[in-house]
Amino acid sequence: MSKAVAKTRIRILLGAAFAIGPGKADLLQAIAQTGSISAAARSMDMSYRRAWLLVDTMNQCFREPVVDTATGGKGGGGARITPFGKKVLRRYRLIEAQAAAAISGDIRLFAREFLRKR
Repeated sequence: MSKAVAKTRIRILLGAAFAIGPGKADLLQAIAQTGSISAAARSMDMSYRRAWLLVDTMNQCFREPVVDTATGGKGGGGARITPFGKKVLRRYRLIEAQAAAAISGDIRLFAREFLRKR
């Protein structure tokens, strides 16, 4: 049996909504890689509607949009992460890494003392 793995997940609440968390950060990264909300959603096994709602929430939470979209049609639509969105994503990933490093010893102890072995 392998050991249970414990890890942290950081979500940042702004007002009543989660502005960003692991899923939204992954979605931003996928949009940057694919240039499309629908392609990003497919790559994450997520519905387009769900991805769109997550992008809309992020765009409403932050002082500037994190994703710009272009309407589809003959020439195609698309989406891109704004320069501001890239800053948000970089800062979020830094917070994740710093938080994980700061509590890694405590997480190991927590897992050893409280989690069921698999």
